[in-house]
Amino acid sequence: MPFPYFDETQELNQTVREQVGGSFIALSDGITHYELVGDENGMPVVLVHGFSVPSFIYDPTSEFLTQQGFRVLRYDLFGRGYSDRPNLKYDIDLFVRQLKELLDALQFKKINLVGLSMGGPITASFIDRHPEYVIKHILIDPAGARTVRLSLLLKVVRTPLVGELLLGLFGSVSMVKSIASDLFTPQLVEEFQAKYKIQMQYQGFKRAILSTMRNGMLESFMETYRRVGKLRKPTLLIWGKQDNTVPFAYSADILSAIPHTKFQVIEDCGHIPHYEKPQEVNPILLEFLHRKDAP
Repeated sequence: MPFPYFDETQELNQTVREQVGGSFIALSDGITHYELVGDENGMPVVLVHGFSVPSFIYDPTSEFLTQQGFRVLRYDLFGRGYSDRPNLKYDIDLFVRQLKELLDALQFKKINLVGLSMGGPITASFIDRHPEYVIKHILIDPAGARTVRLSLLLKVVRTPLVGELLLGLFGSVSMVKSIASDLFTPQLVEEFQAKYKIQMQYQGFKRAILSTMRNGMLESFMETYRRVGKLRKPTLLIWGKQDNTVPFAYSADILSAIPHTKFQVIEDCGHIPHYEKPQEVNPILLEFLHRKDAP
């Protein structure tokens, strides 16, 4: 019997999905919500989000790249947004499988792949297993250099049963408050939190979050990054200097693993620089995607 998270009051069903934007596709582990926009003949860019904030985190990026003539695909990882919350292990195998099946279903073979935060280990692991799919790799404040530092509450909730109880009693308020630390700019916090809370009402969200923490997704992926570095894929690394979620100091680890990386630091910025300072990040993305001589 699943643990009763009483604030997860809604079932994520066909009626709900008919009321939201984007498209839906049935993959082997469940239904995935995605958005595919832009020039059908444009260069494909695939955007992979992080630990708990779904694909709206790429709103400014998707809009900009679409205007620039790219074909842009973004989607919700299982357990987040409007994608299914299957009762499975939320580990790297699940997330890599979801990405590959989605790309195959949409017939995407040669892509530029962007990974934010936990999307860093997902995209790096995908390239490690399926290098033939990816032309260029972009990492934005990626996790996986070292084990992600967790709040006391999130450390405790990794314990079976205790975790379910604590996340059920205090998790919603704590998680909504904690995502404010992703931003350096206070004016953006309220709108960001309001968008984030929408997914929390659907059954299975907290179970997915717990499973993600318990199945290695916030641990080190340095061996994977090192193997990917040896492939010499053109790589761009962007990092907010004031990141409190994945500290800026961890950028040195990524650079040591992928030494040919082009590195861009965004000053006065937190964990999501593409969202917080798109006016600075978008031109960097555009220049890198158009480069003929990358890295």
